[in-house]
Amino acid sequence: MKNNEIHEANQSDFLKNVSDVLLQAQKNAKTAVNLSMVYAYYEIGRMIVEEEQHGENRAAYGKKLLKELSTYLTGMFGKGYSAENLKLMRRFYSIYSHDQIGETVFTQFENLPAVSTGRKFYLSWSHYLKLMRIDNIDERHFYEIECVKNDWSLSELKRQYNSALYERLALSTDKDKVYRLALEGQKVETPKDAVKDPYVLEFLGLKELPEYSESELESRIIDHLQQFLLELGTGFAFIGRQVRFTFDEEHFMVDLVFYNRLLRCFVLFDLKIGELKHQDIGQMQMYVNYYDRKVKLPDENKTIGIVLCRDKNNAVVEMTLPEDNSQIFASKYETVLPKKEDLKKLLEEQIAVENGGAEE
Repeated sequence: MKNNEIHEANQSDFLKNVSDVLLQAQKNAKTAVNLSMVYAYYEIGRMIVEEEQHGENRAAYGKKLLKELSTYLTGMFGKGYSAENLKLMRRFYSIYSHDQIGETVFTQFENLPAVSTGRKFYLSWSHYLKLMRIDNIDERHFYEIECVKNDWSLSELKRQYNSALYERLALSTDKDKVYRLALEGQKVETPKDAVKDPYVLEFLGLKELPEYSESELESRIIDHLQQFLLELGTGFAFIGRQVRFTFDEEHFMVDLVFYNRLLRCFVLFDLKIGELKHQDIGQMQMYVNYYDRKVKLPDENKTIGIVLCRDKNNAVVEMTLPEDNSQIFASKYETVLPKKEDLKKLLEEQIAVENGGAEE
């Protein structure tokens, strides 16, 4: 490379590094402004509630108060202070003045201010407008924690809520861990913690196709890899598709290979568009054995294998796998968003059964 080319490359890096500093500063400033407004809206909500309590006819006084306050604030600050928005601020205070969330989850935000009850806020006003609509306090806490931990945008929060992430995780665990979801969010400590059943893949657009192949399913996942990683959960990194290995002079292909940084292990996916067969589980067992013996490093944990299928028979899965299995999993995938109410009902029934069993 010539001297002038080296100089141009160094100059380009310099320019980009300077611009990155400014972009990060702008992002930090925007975040600080957004958080400041959340705290301000909480205080406005508090002041409205306390002022309304002074009125003899609270309903009539409150309506008049909001109208006058809206007119006054709109004249001073412009849009954003309609009576409806002021009602939302009042509701925000009413909900979060009696709401606490474990601060130990967010040690990186120790310097944030707190309101009089000790509560801190970590997200934008738009996030809290969505969270306020969640009546179940445990579910609301779970989504708030996951938003902060994973830096979810508002659209990502809506997607995870609409795909019933809380119910799906809760249905696949025991009641003690359901309780922990509201305190810590999703914790990935064992292979089972990293597996969902079902996986919701509505973003692939497959519901529009009357039929599709396994290669089409795989291609759609690669085309929507960022969304698929979001659906997989925390700690996943993509390694490759159709990853080839040779054993006993025969070639094999693993459909999708990921690595989970939290569990420190490879995670293999085999895609099936029909009903799961016991041969599919046996094939995955061979893939996992190969990775454990030939690929993983000595200080890495055992490989996880997930057969992702359109339909499965749980009895076949249980009979095929050993009783102490902790590496091979079979999960269904859905190409449309599940009915959240149905999953809520299932979760309530499961908790009722577990509570009844404990009492006995």
